[in-house]
Amino acid sequence: MYIDLASAKGKNLTPVEKIHLCGLLCGYSPAEIAEKLHKSVNGIEVDFSNTIYQYVKHLLNRGDEKIENWRNICQWLEEVGYKNQQTEQSQSKNSMQIPLDAKIHISNINIENQQIEFGMFIQLVIPLPSDTSKRNLTK
Repeated sequence: MYIDLASAKGKNLTPVEKIHLCGLLCGYSPAEIAEKLHKSVNGIEVDFSNTIYQYVKHLLNRGDEKIENWRNICQWLEEVGYKNQQTEQSQSKNSMQIPLDAKIHISNINIENQQIEFGMFIQLVIPLPSDTSKRNLTK
């Protein structure tokens, strides 16, 4: 997503823009992000309006649409597949590709000393290819 938004912006996202985007996509409101970054809420909201919101609108061809709420950005990105957590196992000559459904819950974000720390729970659902595989697992 950073690459796509950089394309919409015309140059790479700044580290601050990446932190802001990450906070939004993790479900934090601009007020919560401002609190974590020890910045003013109004300043963060202005930054979002002038940067992240504009890049997303440009990327998704929604330039004329008004952003009623910061959640619009997350919803728009999810609708076009940016929040899809579908991954696949690496492919080698002797392996099959197995689609994995992953659910990731971010429990907290801590920003200190030029570092971002994420607390998360990851749940992977791996389908078994056949009944034979189930029997082999129980042996």
